[in-house]
Amino acid sequence: MISAERCFRGLQKTTLLDFPGKVACVLFVGGCSFNCPYCYNCSLVKREEPELTWAAVRDFLAHRRKVLEGVCVSGGEPTLAPFLPAFLSEVKELGLEVKLDTNGYHPEPLKILLDAHLVDFVALDIKNSPAKYAATCGLPAVDLNRIKTSLDLLQASGVTHELRTTVAAGLHDIEDMQEILSFTGGGARFALQPVQRDAVSLSGRRFVPPTLATLRAMGEILKESFNEVIIHGT
Repeated sequence: MISAERCFRGLQKTTLLDFPGKVACVLFVGGCSFNCPYCYNCSLVKREEPELTWAAVRDFLAHRRKVLEGVCVSGGEPTLAPFLPAFLSEVKELGLEVKLDTNGYHPEPLKILLDAHLVDFVALDIKNSPAKYAATCGLPAVDLNRIKTSLDLLQASGVTHELRTTVAAGLHDIEDMQEILSFTGGGARFALQPVQRDAVSLSGRRFVPPTLATLRAMGEILKESFNEVIIHGT
């Protein structure tokens, strides 16, 4: 296993955006199996952020359980964290719902979480069209069967989920959306997430989002097979 993380490395105390329809917090896992060039969570991916203590995490949730409705677990890549199933069991015991953000490259731990009913909402990243997938992940090669397995697990689970793509000019074209449709087969919900403009990225490059017209054209293609298409930030 790539990550030997012992606890989380970041906490956002309140969010109204990351868990649709819920007042939630976000807990961030360090480490990732991808090196996406536009990623701005550099200190998390590189594990430069100090680990939180379990006492601090549990105390926070205990004190905020009457305010919060859910916990979003993000990263990095959360499914690499060996502590996640036990921790999410505790979260469910507190009466909180769980949203998982994942790159989908590790279907085995995802299946464990789904089978144990430890997640209520999953956001699965679809990085790009199949031909551009590896480059968008910052890797020489990617096994797309692993992504497809995660997608199949989600669709069979009945758990509410969305597919999402972080889009950047120069990395994503309108034509890529048609290939993404073919790869995913459509579904209930797809979110287009414009890259953070000029943020310091993992690759050291600065990216900008596509134009609003391009984003809307991408969305129209996705609407052919997705019931709901969301463009964040518009």
